[in-house]
Formats: sequence, C-alpha cells, structure tokens
Amino acid sequence: MRFGILAMALAVGLAAPVLAGDTPSNPDARVYITNLSDGDTVSGPVTVRFGLVGMGIAPAGVEWDNTGHHHLIVDRAPYGAEAGDNMDDPIPGDENHRHFGGGQTETTLDLPAGTHTLQLVLGDAFHVPHDPPIMSEVITITVD
Repeated sequence: MRFGILAMALAVGLAAPVLAGDTPSNPDARVYITNLSDGDTVSGPVTVRFGLVGMGIAPAGVEWDNTGHHHLIVDRAPYGAEAGDNMDDPIPGDENHRHFGGGQTETTLDLPAGTHTLQLVLGDAFHVPHDPPIMSEVITITVD
C-alpha cells in the first residue's frame, strides 16, 4: 500500500511541469484546417480535416518530443489568453472544445444550419497548449 502511494506521489510530482504548460513546441509549427476556408458555405454534415506541419501527432497521454493531438474549438471566441483561457490549464472538453486524443486527423460534425466558427489548437499529452501555443486562425463557415 505504501509503495502505491509513493508511486502515485512521484508520478504526480513528475507530471507537474507538463501540467504547467511547459511542453515546448517547434516555433515554426502550424496547425490549420485543410478542406475548409473562411467564408465557405457547405452542406451538413460537415467534415473537417486537420493539418499540421513542424510537429507530429501522438495520442493523449503519450509524451514524445514535438508531438501533440488536435482540439477543435467550435462556436466560441478565439482560444487564447485574450479570451480568458488559462494557457497553463488543460483545454476543456465540451461542445465548444472537442478533443481528438486518439490522434485523429479529421472529424464529421452535425452542425445546424447557420454560421459557425472553427479553430484548431494543438494540445500536449495532457491537453495543455504547448509553449508557444500552436493554434490556427479562426474560420467562419455557413451550413446550408
């Protein structure tokens, strides 16, 4: 029992720097949506394909240098400190913050007719944005 508690304490202690938003990124890396552009009008369901250059994809929980996994920000202010997001905290998981921790590079969304915003944010093994963060521009699409 004591060994289990000690092992857990060590694991939490070792993970603390990562959870503090200290995972470095390649400053030349960029993430983007490959198949949609700002201002596009599309029919639903909407397939969104994720692009990444300068880093690689790894599932959540895997701590490899220069890797991360995608998060799709849907219908909210651009992700970042300006919007009140703490860049040292994990990206939330909800309807506006979709996680792709399995290393997925695309998704299909059932968005209602109307205008929607999309943004990609790369997260580290623990869903925390890298330092510096790797985020796409926000695009606006209209669903027929």
